[in-house]
Amino acid sequence: MPLKNFNPITPSARYKSHPSFEEVTKSKPEKSLITPLKRSGGRNNTGRITCRHIGGGHKRHYRIIDFKRRKHDVPAAVIAIEYDPNRTCRIALIQYEDGQKSYILAPVGLEVGATVVAGDKVAPKTGNAMPLSSVPLGTSIHNIELLPGNGGKVARAAGQLAVLSNRDGGWALVKMPSGEIRRFHEACFCTIGQVGNRDHMNEVSGKAGRTRWMGIRPTVRGMTMNPVDHPNGGGEGKSKSGGGRQHLLSPWGHAKGQKTRHNKKTTSLFIVQSRHKKQ
Repeated sequence: MPLKNFNPITPSARYKSHPSFEEVTKSKPEKSLITPLKRSGGRNNTGRITCRHIGGGHKRHYRIIDFKRRKHDVPAAVIAIEYDPNRTCRIALIQYEDGQKSYILAPVGLEVGATVVAGDKVAPKTGNAMPLSSVPLGTSIHNIELLPGNGGKVARAAGQLAVLSNRDGGWALVKMPSGEIRRFHEACFCTIGQVGNRDHMNEVSGKAGRTRWMGIRPTVRGMTMNPVDHPNGGGEGKSKSGGGRQHLLSPWGHAKGQKTRHNKKTTSLFIVQSRHKKQ
C-alpha cells in the first residue's frame, strides 16, 4: 500500500507521510461486530499508571476479530476491506455461506470478491487458515496460535510474517519476524500470507497534535525530571544522571541494556535459536 506525501505548505506537512487508504472499500464498521471500548489511560485496576504516555485520543469502537477461525470447511467471501483504529493493519469483512459475518486480519493481496476458508485440508492460499501440520514448508504465515485452539497470537501487526521452516516429531519450527526460531505444536492454526499495510513503519505523523489524536502523550527525558520522578532527575544545572556519575537508569532502576527476561522462564524450552544470535 503506497503512502501519500504532501506539499510543504505548512511545517507539519513538510515531512508528513500518511497512508492513501486506497485499499479500503468500506468506511463504517459492521454494527453487529463492534463493541464499546473503554479507555484506560495506561492505568490498571487499582488506578496506578502501569504504561506511561497513554491518554486522550479519539473515541473508538472495538472491532471483534475472529482470531480462532473455528468455522471449518465453510467458504467465506470477502465483502469489504476496512480501516481499524485499534491495530496497525487493515481488516477484512467476510461473509459465510449461511450469512454469518466476521472480521479477519487482511493479508497482502486479499481483495474484495476473494474466497477464504479454514480447515485441516484446505489449499495453502492467501487468507486461508490451517494447522501447521498442513502448511507446506517455506510458506509465509501469520496469526499463529501458541496453544491449539487458543486463537492466533503471533505475527499480527502490519507487515509481519513468519516462515515455516521445518517439522519434527509433532512440532513445527517457525522463524519469527524477530529472527527467533521457535517450536510450535503442529496442531496450532495459522493463516497463510503476510499481514497487510506493509508501509505502516514508514508513516510520519507530521505534527504533535496528530499523535495526541491517536492517544499517545508526550515523552519527557528523565534528566529533565526531579529526583522524585526519575533516577536521573535533579542536579544543579544540566548534569548527567541526577548530579552524580552513576549509570543511566530506567524509571524502574534497570540499567539500560540489562536483560529483563527471566532466565528460567518455562517457554524458553520452545526457543530453538534466539533472536539475539549473531548472524
